[in-house]
Amino acid sequence: MADETAPLQQSEEPAIEPQQAGNPALEKKTGSRKNKGIIILGILIVIGGWFGLRMFIASKTHLETDNAFIEARVVPVSSKVSGTVTRVLVNDNQYVKQGDLLVEIDPRDYQVQLAKAAAGVGMAENETSGEYLKVESSRAALQTARARHDQAVVDLARGEKLFGRDVIPREQLDRLKTAQRVAESQLKEAQENLKRSQAEAGLGGAAGGKAKVLERKALLNEAQLQLSYTKIYAARDGYITRKSVERGANIQAGQALMALVPLQEAWITANYKERQITYIQPGEKVEFHVDAYPGRTFSGKVDSIMAGTGAAFSLLPPENATGNYVKVVQRIPVKIAIDNSSDSGHLLRVGMSVVPTILTGRSSGDVLRELNPF
Repeated sequence: MADETAPLQQSEEPAIEPQQAGNPALEKKTGSRKNKGIIILGILIVIGGWFGLRMFIASKTHLETDNAFIEARVVPVSSKVSGTVTRVLVNDNQYVKQGDLLVEIDPRDYQVQLAKAAAGVGMAENETSGEYLKVESSRAALQTARARHDQAVVDLARGEKLFGRDVIPREQLDRLKTAQRVAESQLKEAQENLKRSQAEAGLGGAAGGKAKVLERKALLNEAQLQLSYTKIYAARDGYITRKSVERGANIQAGQALMALVPLQEAWITANYKERQITYIQPGEKVEFHVDAYPGRTFSGKVDSIMAGTGAAFSLLPPENATGNYVKVVQRIPVKIAIDNSSDSGHLLRVGMSVVPTILTGRSSGDVLRELNPF
């Protein structure tokens, strides 16, 4: 049985043998495949190099960073006077316009102060009228004293002539001298009384005027201001946030009640690496994307570049003059003004993360010329 199967196996072996290695057609086919592979590899290298070069040029002409956030001014809303809150007319996150009434404080105490100040003005005017009468009375008394003094001087001169002729005795001459001295003293007293009356009436200064009335009117204006402060209005358009006041609360002057955020004036603070700001200039166009609105492209322009790095203006700036110094790539904040008309339907809020791309305006030739070593 073994002898019968052996010849059979020997006869089948030549049938399953592969083609000979020296076949010219097979060698030609294999060489063609190698050439195609080399061509495809070369094409891929060229395409990869082209895209790599484009990406390199784009990284030099389109400066991008993910370290950027939306910022806006926060306007604190506080009270200038103390009192009890009677009305709060806004809610958190509500949009208000400039001049809208936000909070109202009980005005009754300040209305009383205003009435007192108005009454004080009337009293001062009445007092001033009476003081003017005193001035006129003092002026009349001065005229009388001057007339008496003039008469005493004339009488003394006449008496001295008569005494020289032995017409009158010395006793009468002495009385005339005494009367002249008394008249002179009365004249001085009348002059001082007139000056005092004028000073009390506010007529002694060079400018003149009603000193007391002006003082009372100043108090009246102050009371009117205090009363106007019982109504707090929005200083500008914006959104209300961090509201901490409710009706019935007793507040003090200067106490923060809420904050007003004008989102329409928001901007972007982009912290670019110091190597990236070489060609950044104010006015350059910016395109940016916001994480909250995927697929949306917003636009803006470079407003300004900060005068120093973020670390230099931090609360605890680094002390580089130490023995353990380690160089760290610094970042410089760049302020980017937002074009609100680029996508007005999507509101940008404070703190949102953005990815801005600054278009420096440099061409591919400018970038390639920098690579030229000659």
